[in-house]
Amino acid sequence: MKFGLLYELQMPKPWTERSEYNCFWEAMEQIVLAEEVGFEYVWFVEHHFLTEFAHSCAPEVYLGALSQRTSKIRLGHGVVLLPINHPIRVAERIATLDILSNGRAEFGTGRSSSGYQLTPFGSNVVDARPAWDEALSIIPRMWSEEVFSYHSDRFQIDAREVWPKPIQKPHPPMWLACSQPDSFAMAASKGLGALCFTVGEPGELERRVRIYRDAIGGAEPVGGYVNEHVAAFSLGITLEKDSEARELGLPAATWYFANARDRLSKDWQDEVFIPEEYKYNASRFFQEDQYREDADPNELIENGTFCIGNPDNSIKTIAKYQAAGIDQFMVCMQSGRIPHEKIMESIRLYGKHIIPHFKSGDSFA
Repeated sequence: MKFGLLYELQMPKPWTERSEYNCFWEAMEQIVLAEEVGFEYVWFVEHHFLTEFAHSCAPEVYLGALSQRTSKIRLGHGVVLLPINHPIRVAERIATLDILSNGRAEFGTGRSSSGYQLTPFGSNVVDARPAWDEALSIIPRMWSEEVFSYHSDRFQIDAREVWPKPIQKPHPPMWLACSQPDSFAMAASKGLGALCFTVGEPGELERRVRIYRDAIGGAEPVGGYVNEHVAAFSLGITLEKDSEARELGLPAATWYFANARDRLSKDWQDEVFIPEEYKYNASRFFQEDQYREDADPNELIENGTFCIGNPDNSIKTIAKYQAAGIDQFMVCMQSGRIPHEKIMESIRLYGKHIIPHFKSGDSFA
């Protein structure tokens, strides 16, 4: 099993004049260390207008900077919101990142969980899935065809040479952000890797991974090959003392999901019509345990939703994810008000204890 870090670039208030600057540059320092200790992936979201919750609105810029400060860790868009990014620009940016990183780009895709982030760009929830689907179908062609052309009601692209081309052949790995069960089946049908975000405890994740594995055999890949990988997300912090990890990690994790619930659930209040494929997104904040206002944070550690504790307890939690059938464990440490120095300590402990444990094959010890 591989290990990755996920970043939203979170900035809870109150702020100082240097808060945003410090957030961006501290994350850079964390990722450089993560590469040194054995993390193999880093993922950056694309979010817009989510004050405090996510200031990562231009991941292509941040990942480009990371490409020059790292040499091994794979650089993932987690994810590009295709309904608001023209596919030509996406193809150009991913290929550029792949060149600058010497073939380390990972291309995650999605549509956004609500219309709040879409409508200022001229898109909406009714059109989001068709827009994602159509853009996804033509981007790999731009990487493989010397002269590309395409005409539909949405895109009118006369014959053009789209450059540059990525180093990885036929193209960088392609992924889909997955939360609801239908997304796992869709990812599999298109030969995409599944990026599991905020699914909840490993038992529920296992059911969705099974949906993915059952469907992947019949994949008709939208790209040049099937990327049969599942990566799962958890909020976490690992410190030497279990009590300190809980003292810092539980408020951060609780803040994360309370902010997501309060902000994103309200995004649907202005929607006149909710498409069938979005009804899960509109209601999940009142159904899934990690979003419930009365959820017991300590229970969310015990059932594996949060990976918070000392190295031994973190290993026990991650073993549940491995047993669920995932290929990569993504941990979000930069959440809430967890100090930079504690995130650095957690990363070092992953490198000293956790990553070697799972590489040794003693994953269930």
